Amino acid sequence: MRYLPKSPAERQDMLAAIGAKSIDELFSSIPERYRLREALNLPGPLSETEVIDFFKARAAENSGGYTSFLGAGVYNHLRSVVTDAIIQRGEFLTSYTPYQAEITQGTLQAIFEFQTLMCQLTGQEVANASMYDGSTATTEAVLMAERLTGRGRILVARSLHPEYRDVLKTYAKNSGLHVEEIGYGGNGTLDQTELQAALKDDVAAVVVQSPNFFGVIETLRPLANAAHASGALLVTAITEGVSLGLMRPPGEADIVAMEAQSFGLAPSYGGPFAGVVASRDKFVRQMPGRLAGQTTDSEGRRGFVLTLATREQHIRREKATSNICTNQALCALAATVHLTLLGKEGLAEMAHQNLSKAQFALSELVKIPGVRHAFDAPFFNEFTIELPRSVKIVNAHLQREKIIGPFVLGTAYPELTKHALVCVTETTTRAEIERFAAALRRALEQPV
Repeated sequence: MRYLPKSPAERQDMLAAIGAKSIDELFSSIPERYRLREALNLPGPLSETEVIDFFKARAAENSGGYTSFLGAGVYNHLRSVVTDAIIQRGEFLTSYTPYQAEITQGTLQAIFEFQTLMCQLTGQEVANASMYDGSTATTEAVLMAERLTGRGRILVARSLHPEYRDVLKTYAKNSGLHVEEIGYGGNGTLDQTELQAALKDDVAAVVVQSPNFFGVIETLRPLANAAHASGALLVTAITEGVSLGLMRPPGEADIVAMEAQSFGLAPSYGGPFAGVVASRDKFVRQMPGRLAGQTTDSEGRRGFVLTLATREQHIRREKATSNICTNQALCALAATVHLTLLGKEGLAEMAHQNLSKAQFALSELVKIPGVRHAFDAPFFNEFTIELPRSVKIVNAHLQREKIIGPFVLGTAYPELTKHALVCVTETTTRAEIERFAAALRRALEQPV
């Protein structure tokens, strides 16, 4: 009903309720020269179908039917219209922090369900009520490890998302943390020899992403064993949550930091998204943010409350575990609705399509002379290829054919010039992959 205008009778009832005889009397305080008297210069009137067609045509003027092969931490996945319909309900869309449990049961239950889903996905025992995004969740996970171990050195894989590393360095600059980067080997995974040499009894955490920024899947067990042998914790970052539909949950990790964007949240030019921190129950007192819990009232009825809130807003500053003063409850709700609609089998099918289409895309691209797969290791829906010429020049050619090309790895990894990170999801069709391969072949055939 909120999209339907009020009837004349309803308007008169509203005016009468506030003691005004007419619209003009209601707006009498506004000077006449500022009042709009003529009709707006808009097409119409139009039916609903005509309005939708009109906006589709305007959108097409901007997008022009581009196909994207750019991932790098933000992914285009199928989203149900049901998700948007639910999160736009007024009781969710306009709600704020659920301090008063007696009047915010719906919001608290949604947060509780989100936490439960995140625990099931990550194989951890407790998850918080969401962070800003994956980058801040990763940094908060590192700060959590620092508090738990009392140590100040952090070993971070260079294959962690470059922007995540930048956020961590920004936090570390004034937090007394010493961040060191560990390189990657020839197959794109964390260099375990370099890691072993760097592990000392002052290391708080080893931070690794899987699938990592090159799309390569890391084997976590040996990394966890190495970290634990020196008394450090393993922090695992996940930027592509859909991978958990096929991959085993990162149960070896002590703390998991995840970006939930892939679960029902559109790319939206980079946000807003929802971050996740999940961990062992024994570490819960050092978890940032807040947690919703399930309880019963005096009559034995099921209810929900804010069980833990370790933030500056709630407790003494020196005891706080985070200075983040809100969470992404609406985005977390979208993820909850999306995953509930998909179910386990749906998520597994989505993940399988990502893997299958990425495998097909790689097989098509390496047929092109001069194109090779850079890292011979298992991957999910992203993979790294090496081209015989500048990726930026190639992308310029692709853009002219309405294809948004892969991520230029040389911008973040100088040693990987002429390397590109290609992303394929379930939204990418076989025809689009074949068109991309043909366009890439033509771009590489262009004279230098």
